[in-house]
Amino acid sequence: MIAELQVLKTTRAEESAPFDWKKIHLKASLMYIFTEMNLISCKLVFALFFLSTCHSVQGTCSVQHCTDASRCVLSEDQKSCKCAIGFYSDQCDKNAHFKVMCGRDYMAIRASEDFFKYYKVPLESLHLPNKSCRAEKEVIDDATFYMFRISKDKYLACGGQPLQKNSTHFLYSLSVQSELPATGKIIRDPILKMDFTCIYPYVRRVTLPFPVFPISSEMVMHVDEMDATIQMMLYSDHTYTEAYTVSPTIELREKVFVEVSVTEPEDYFVLRLNECWATQSPQPNSTEGLVHSLIHNGCADDETVSFIDVDDQKSGRNGESHTIRYSFDMFRFITEPYELYLHCTVQLCELEDQTSCISSCNSITKREAVRANPSEGLLSYGPIKIEMPDRPQSSLLTSVVLPVAAVWALGFFLTILVTVAKAGSRRVAKIEEH
Repeated sequence: MIAELQVLKTTRAEESAPFDWKKIHLKASLMYIFTEMNLISCKLVFALFFLSTCHSVQGTCSVQHCTDASRCVLSEDQKSCKCAIGFYSDQCDKNAHFKVMCGRDYMAIRASEDFFKYYKVPLESLHLPNKSCRAEKEVIDDATFYMFRISKDKYLACGGQPLQKNSTHFLYSLSVQSELPATGKIIRDPILKMDFTCIYPYVRRVTLPFPVFPISSEMVMHVDEMDATIQMMLYSDHTYTEAYTVSPTIELREKVFVEVSVTEPEDYFVLRLNECWATQSPQPNSTEGLVHSLIHNGCADDETVSFIDVDDQKSGRNGESHTIRYSFDMFRFITEPYELYLHCTVQLCELEDQTSCISSCNSITKREAVRANPSEGLLSYGPIKIEMPDRPQSSLLTSVVLPVAAVWALGFFLTILVTVAKAGSRRVAKIEEH
C-alpha cells in the first residue's frame, strides 16, 4: 500500500486548485491532503477555518521550534510555519493518527482524541452533513480515537455527496465538521472540517466478438459496487503454461489440470472453490444424465483431486489466493454420452477476511458447515472428450450381410450334396436290378 502525503494552503475559493502554495486573501485555512492509493483508495482533506481577515495562518506552530522538516514546514518568507501532515501542537511533535478506512460495505474515518482536544473541538460537536450522524469514541490499544463509521446503505442519509463514477472508478465522498464555536458575537476557536473520499475500482463486462466456450469459461460476479471477472481454464500439463485452445480430448487416468482465477481486479479478492462436479449435460443442475462430485464444501470429494500451490507447484490449499489450481484423474461415465462437462461454484473473500475463505478439510465440523455467502458464482466448462483406445470398426457388411451369405452358401452346398447323393443311390439301384 502506497501512502502519499501532501499539504495545501489556500483560500476557500481556491480549494480546487493544484496542490501548491497559494497566496492567502480573506478567509485563511490550513488543509491537509491524505491520499492512500490502492485498488480501494481513500482521500482525506482536513481543514481548519480561522474565520479572520489576516493574510497568513498564525498559531499553527512556533517558527523558532520549526527545525525538523519532517514535522513542520516554513513558509517561503520564513515568517510562519505549519505542521506537516499528521502532526500538530506548537512544536509539531504530536501525531494526530488520521486514518480513512474503505471497506466493502462501509466507510470510516478516525483521529486521535488529543488532536480534537488541542483544537478545543468536543466530541459532541462533530457530525456529518446530517447532524444526526455523530462521531463515537473508541479505544484501540489503550489509545482513544474519535471515529465516524457508516454503512453504504446510510451514505446518502448521512449527507454523502452524489456518487461520482467514470469508466474505471467510482467515488464516495463525505464531510466531517464541527459545530460553530460561537461565544456571543465572536468566534475564537477554529471550525474543523474533514472531507474524505473512498475510491473503488469499477470493472465493466467486456463483450467479446467470439465465444470463449469451450476454450475457457468466464463470468462476472457483482460484489456490492464492484464487478469481479472470474475465469476457468484447462491446461495440458502441471506447468500451467499452455491452455487448451480447443475442446480437449483426454485419455482415461490422465491428469486433468484446472485453473480458476480472478482476472479483474487481481489483488483485491481471495478465491475459494465451494463445489465442483462433472455432468453428462451442459446444464449444471440438469436432472438428466449422471453426476460425479469432485469438490464439496471446499474440500476434495474425489480421491484423485489435489490442490496445487500456484508458486511452487507443490501441494496447496483452497482459498489462499486469487488463483486456485487443482487436478484430478480423467474418467468417463458408465453410460453414453461419455464426454463430460465441468462446473464449479466460487466464492470471493476480501483480503482482510482471508481466513474465512480457507477450507479446513481436516475438521469434520467445519467441512460440513454450509456457507451462506451472497458473493458466489457459477462457472461451467466443456465438453471434455474421452480418448478411447483404437479398435476395429464393424460395418453392416461384416456384421450382417456376410454371416447371412455364409449360411445361405453352406445350405446351398449341403443341398447339392444331398441331391448328388440321392442321384447316385438311384443309379446304383438300377444297375443292381439289371
